[in-house]
Amino acid sequence: MCKSCKCTTQVIPVDPGSVIQDVRLADGVSNSSGRIEVLHNGEWGTVCEDGWNKSNSDVLCKQLGYQGSVITYKNAFFGEGSGLIWSNELQCTGNESLLSECKSQPLELDCNHGQDVGILCEAEKSTFYTNSSELLMKIY
Repeated sequence: MCKSCKCTTQVIPVDPGSVIQDVRLADGVSNSSGRIEVLHNGEWGTVCEDGWNKSNSDVLCKQLGYQGSVITYKNAFFGEGSGLIWSNELQCTGNESLLSECKSQPLELDCNHGQDVGILCEAEKSTFYTNSSELLMKIY
């Protein structure tokens, strides 16, 4: 937490619905993983891990076209982002279509890029095998 340190990163305390225009994953090991970044006014920024949960990850992954989330990574697992931290304390129920539809608590200016959140999204099931016996033959 940044409460006991001097913050050098600015967190913009605004409602996510007015902030989040687009989302992406950055610096991951695949297209379905990475640090969460959001676009506002033409500038990409990060999301603080404070209050981030599985429902938030599921909504974000679905927004990006995946089935849901597998793992949430905290403490800048995919490296620290740069620029502004646009959002923290989001509260998704998991039923939203977009991250911008999630509610939020008033933002506290206590985040830094060492708290950037990342995720691994669940890719869609493979359609390469038409039945389970074909799959078993490929495995063994």
